Formats: sequence, structure tokens, C-alpha cells
Amino acid sequence: MLLLALVGLGSLPAAGQAPRLLNIKDQQSAEEVVAGKRSIANAAWWGFNREDSTESLQAAINSGAKTLVVPFMGDPWIVRPLQLRSQLEIVFQPGVLILAKKGEYRGGGDSLFTAVGQSNIVIHGYGATLRMHKREYQKPPYSKAEWRMGIALRGCRHVLIEGLRVESTGGDGFYVDGGGDLGWSQDITIRNCTAYDNHRQGLSVISVMNLLVDNCRFASTWGTAPEAGIDLEPDTEQNRLVNCVIRNSTFENNNGNGILVYLKPLTTNSEPVSIRFEHCWVRMAEARLTPLEPGPSAGLNGVAGIAVGAVKDNGPKGLIEFLDCVTENTSTEGARVYDKSATSARVRFVNCAFRNPWVSPAPGDGEPRVPIILHLRQPKNTENLGGIDFQDCYVYDSAPRPTVRFEVDQGDFGLRDVHGQIMAGGPGAPSLKLGKKLEDVDLRVIQAPK
Repeated sequence: MLLLALVGLGSLPAAGQAPRLLNIKDQQSAEEVVAGKRSIANAAWWGFNREDSTESLQAAINSGAKTLVVPFMGDPWIVRPLQLRSQLEIVFQPGVLILAKKGEYRGGGDSLFTAVGQSNIVIHGYGATLRMHKREYQKPPYSKAEWRMGIALRGCRHVLIEGLRVESTGGDGFYVDGGGDLGWSQDITIRNCTAYDNHRQGLSVISVMNLLVDNCRFASTWGTAPEAGIDLEPDTEQNRLVNCVIRNSTFENNNGNGILVYLKPLTTNSEPVSIRFEHCWVRMAEARLTPLEPGPSAGLNGVAGIAVGAVKDNGPKGLIEFLDCVTENTSTEGARVYDKSATSARVRFVNCAFRNPWVSPAPGDGEPRVPIILHLRQPKNTENLGGIDFQDCYVYDSAPRPTVRFEVDQGDFGLRDVHGQIMAGGPGAPSLKLGKKLEDVDLRVIQAPK
């Protein structure tokens, strides 16, 4: 993956050359950056306005600097929507707050930072925050919308974002899709980031090749469905989800699923999917959803910890796998696989654990309340649910009930091509409820060691 090298602050000119390194407006230094005489710039050289710094910060981004340092100014950088460009490294100093200007962002897709068709972008934000005003956008005079993102990447290549906290957006914390001349983004890394209290998703992935999400936290999403921590959901069959790896990440207190993979738009004409979650932890808070921290997580319902759905009979080939993942204290199931055809992309759980499901079911949720459900909801998507493996998985339940249940909402359809072993611990004897119409099904559940 081609990325610009991080140039540390120590590479800036020495302090004896002040005032050119001071966080003050410096027209001469700004002009030298634009003229190509300097490769490292301080955004304050273009000025800082406590009421609205949009023009100065956009000018600094557009200046041609290879590395742009956005300094801590003692007050937020208040901005309207900003555009990123290629060949740019931004270093947000610790304590920096990029704050959406109130009364702005009237367009449904107005985002804090947007990059369309750009490449080689690096954003370092350890200790820095991007913040919008979600509650303001959720009521008039704002029109209803779900695309006011924190950072939106559309058709971009070679992007690294690390260390940022993105919160209270009017859409997703992070958004990755195609755009410009490219139907997908490519070589995208999001590392050590937090998405908190966003309106639609912590992260939405629509179309991408080579995505790495590493050591991130997606929490307290609420506002408009799906309200997931992360949602991999293409819009058209031309979109692609290829080599997507999400690892070492936490999904907690989201009003929807912690992890959602929804592939209904993809078909056999689409690129085969390759999606892998490794060492991820999904949870709600303790019983009755007492929040882990004060604020918007109070009163969230949540749904399943992990959900994979709408992989149709004519859906894409490929593999969706969960390795060493844990769901705990989930509102409904630990895992839900629904409308997933046995002939399309395979779903595999390896050494995963599901503990204490159905802590606080969402209003209207009835039976069956089981740790893992395989659910055929819409026969128009598939009449052959299956193509699922459970390899050395564990369920730790608090109620005497089946560990896995196959449920059909309409029709008389069966389960096909489901394999593996689950060890179950809890009251009652381990059991499965898979129905009588089984084809190539050898899933078994055994008692976990006490």
C-alpha cells in the first residue's frame, strides 16, 4: 500500500526561525508553501477565526503542502464542509476539535471532510476530535437526511486515517464508497479510531477493495436505521466488497446490530465478496442496558450482535468469516443469519463465543429468543437457507433453550449445508431446533465443560 511517510513535527524549521512556526497568521510563510518553497505548513498561517475558520483551513488544504499541521488553538476550528485533496498528509495536534458550524450543513450530504477521486491521503489525529451537531440535524428546519458524514471517501485510493475520534455526525462517522471515475475506493486503512454517537452508522462500507479497519471502537450509534456499529452494505451489483478485514475492534451500545453485513444488491454478476472479522468484541451494557458511560447510550435498544443477511440465491460468491469474535450481553441474538442462500457466499464462524443474549429485547421482539438464529424471512431472496459453518464455537447462555434455531416466517422450507460444532454452557441440556427438512446438515451442539 503506497502511503505518504509521516513527517514528524521535529522536521519543522527550528524555533529560532519564529514567528514562522508560531500559531499565528503568517502570510509570507503561506505564500512560500503555495510557491513550493515549503513542504510543511501550519494551518494557522492562513489565519484562525473563532467564529468560522472554513476559508483559512480550506486554503491551507489547497496550498499544495505535503504535510499540513492543524495546531491546537485553545478554541475549536469551527468549519463548514471541507474538501480533501490528493498527496496530502494532515496532522491534527492533540486537543484539536474540528467542529461543524451551527446552522450550516443544510444539504443532506454535507459532510465535515469529503474526498472524491483523490489518492495518497494520510490523516493523523491522535487526541483530536471531529464533531458535528446530530441533534440539530434531526429536527426542522433541517430536512431529513442520513448522509452528513464525518469523513466521506468516494472513489479514493491509498488512504490512511488513524487516531481520530468522530462523533455526533448527521450520518456516519466514516463512509467508504465509489465516486468520481472509480466505482469503489481502494487501499483504505482506518486504525485506532473511535466513532461515537453518530446518526446512522459508525462506519458504512458501500464499495471497496482492500479495506483494513484495525483497533477501532464503534459506539452509541442511534438516529436512523440501520444504526449499526459497522454496516457493509452495497447499493448496486456493481459495488464490491473485496478483501475487507476488520480486526481487534469493539462495537458497543449501538441501537442496531453491532456488526451488519447486508448484501441484497449484489448478484452473481458482482465480484465475489471477501469479508473477515478477526478478534472483534460486540456488546451492549449489562441487564436493562445501563450505559457504560453517561450520555446518549442510555435507553438504546440494540439488536443482534452479529447479523448477516440477504445473500440471495442469485447473490455473490465468496466468503464472510468471523474468527475469534465474541458477542456479549446483546439485546437479541448473539448471531443472526437471515435470507442467506446455501448457494451463495459462505458464512463461517471460527472459535467464536456468544454470551448472555437477549439481555433486554427491543420492543415488539417475541419468540424465538435463542442465542443463534438462522432465519428465512423472505422466500423471494432464497428458499434454501444455509451455507454456514460453526467451527469450535461456544455459547454461554443464561436460560434453558435451544442453542441454534432455524425459523421460517412463511412457507415450508428447510435448512441446507450447515456444519460444525458448538459447545454450550448454561442451564438445561444443549439442544438444536432445526426442523425436519434438512439436507447436508451435520451441525451438533455438545455440553461445554463445567
